[in-house]
Amino acid sequence: MIVAIAVAVVAVLVLALVASRMRGSRRTAGLKQGFGPEYEREVNRVGRGKAESELLQRQKRVEKMEIRELTRDQASGYTTEWEAVQSKFVDDPAMAVRQADELVGRVMQDRGYPVGEFEQKVADVSVDHPTVANNYRAAHGIASKNSGGGASTEDLRQAMVHYRALFQDLLQVAPSQGKATDGQSPA
Repeated sequence: MIVAIAVAVVAVLVLALVASRMRGSRRTAGLKQGFGPEYEREVNRVGRGKAESELLQRQKRVEKMEIRELTRDQASGYTTEWEAVQSKFVDDPAMAVRQADELVGRVMQDRGYPVGEFEQKVADVSVDHPTVANNYRAAHGIASKNSGGGASTEDLRQAMVHYRALFQDLLQVAPSQGKATDGQSPA
């Protein structure tokens, strides 16, 4: 009788361990899929356990925010601004990069991301836009380097490329606003 109880207890413990590992594997797979390169970056930076905990905290933080898509008018206005910023690059690359950084910040704010320190902004945006979070880091790094006069024109060009990738990813139009009502397809 004691042997049967011991076997049952061991079996329950083994099942609990297997279930726990399966939940952990599913969580890891979900985080890898959801965060893409951001998952690997965090794992390399702090290790798997801490990275997964951090990414889950990011998700919970962003879930509490009211992240919204832009209206068609907002997106159109920002697109016009982006084109103006981009056209200034030839004459004044440093100013264009500063303006691109400011424009991306305004788009993020209008989307509902809080305005705060850079690392928090990139962490928040990585939840919904993980593939361009590294672009944001790279562009911001170049912009910071440029504020001390240390960025080359090629560096600044690369910053604009990174900002453009983030800008385009952030420039989503709300589905109700994106549907054409006049027979034309949405822009």
